[in-house]
Amino acid sequence: MTVPRSEAVQDAPSAPRSLREAWVALAGLSAVFLVEMLDNSILNVALPTIGRELAASTTALQWITGVYAVVFGGLMLALGALADRVGRRKIMLLGLVLLGAASLATAFVTTSGQLIAVRAAMGVAAAMTTPGSLALAFRLFPDDELRVRAMTLISTVGLVGLAVGPTAGGLVLTFAPWQVLLLVDVPVAVLAIIGIRSGIPADRADELHRDPIDFAGGLLGTATIVLALLAPTMFVHDGASSPLPWLTTAAAVALAVLFVVRERTARFPLLDLKLIARPLVSSGLAFKAAAGLATAGLTYLATLEFQFDWGWTPAQAAIGMLPQVVVLIAGGAVITPLITRIGLDKAAWLSAAVVVCGLAVYGLLGRFGYVWIALAIVLVAAGMRVVGVVAGNNVMRGLPENRTTIGAALIDTASEVTTGVGIAVGATIIAALFTGDITTSNWSPGQTSEFRTGVTGAGLALTALAAALVLWGIIRSRRAPDSE
Repeated sequence: MTVPRSEAVQDAPSAPRSLREAWVALAGLSAVFLVEMLDNSILNVALPTIGRELAASTTALQWITGVYAVVFGGLMLALGALADRVGRRKIMLLGLVLLGAASLATAFVTTSGQLIAVRAAMGVAAAMTTPGSLALAFRLFPDDELRVRAMTLISTVGLVGLAVGPTAGGLVLTFAPWQVLLLVDVPVAVLAIIGIRSGIPADRADELHRDPIDFAGGLLGTATIVLALLAPTMFVHDGASSPLPWLTTAAAVALAVLFVVRERTARFPLLDLKLIARPLVSSGLAFKAAAGLATAGLTYLATLEFQFDWGWTPAQAAIGMLPQVVVLIAGGAVITPLITRIGLDKAAWLSAAVVVCGLAVYGLLGRFGYVWIALAIVLVAAGMRVVGVVAGNNVMRGLPENRTTIGAALIDTASEVTTGVGIAVGATIIAALFTGDITTSNWSPGQTSEFRTGVTGAGLALTALAAALVLWGIIRSRRAPDSE
């Protein structure tokens, strides 16, 4: 396993030599990731109740869940760059205070507009805290083995929250008001603050940089990501025949071009594009993007197939996706032994290739029964579980010490954007081939055939996109020098 030259500076006597020595810090960082996963999943089960109590429209309910992801994804780069300047620990603690305050404000919500504002504030808090959890975990330990084990632990805690969130939320709603689902963030945020203040030292001056903030680049980057996250949602809800999704996509592309021009010409860019061009960074981002694309796309397509084509109830569909939950949680046990055996770089591209294989199994064989879909789900989940930790670690290895938080923000942004793209690709292809309303019952034989053709086409299209990303990542990773 190659150790970056920068680690010689970080390997101080006070650095933890095991996870047990850093348990207070890890408890705080795990709590941060747990909150993000819970906020992404636990509220969905309460939407019908919220709609009734707040007299919320369908659009309002969509924004109650969607505004969190849009604000979170849109602000990560800008706030990650800020954290690398003023302190990762400081920004994370401020974000946790904001999270606790926003969650507490839920108790006083009386309209859907107020709840949307609360969710937007929680998205800001998530953008301040989530990238920092990866950056601080990376900075806390002196070698790659401990870093991978720490990231595996943190991500496992979060995935447990993602898995049990909807079920726990449903149980809570049987005896408590829906506000409790967000108020639970308050004690978790307090736990995170205690763990991070007690277990993680303040950033040293040599770990930060003092370049002026690129406000123009921040605005362009935020607007680009926000539109990139909104466009897939519009394709799903408005359809490819509507001009609005295409106009939003065009605006996102135009702003992305302006952002690149700005960052190439600015004296102190928000995001130094030369850093992204580093082989370890670009390959890690490509692998992470492929995993996000595959996981979101497969989950979306399989859920539609279970309920609309096979006639399963939502509960049965949830059980059908259970292999994904099991693999994501249990898969953490194999990450460290795998990396010890084959190394970080090989583990990254091999796990990403497994993701592509899983998508290919779904696209080619999913129509022949649940066994093949379950196999596809297991392969994609297994690959994503490994690549999520390894690719993130590789990106951080490829960056200077004073750019780690924006590197973590890049990882999360790549995953957020490609998650939306994966759903949009599947929805657009099915909508283009299916005639009529897909939600109606008693499809005609022709509609059934159209749907199955659409699912197959969407699965193969996602396979091709993910394979292209993985191939690019493999090519880039083989150009990474040992000194990077």
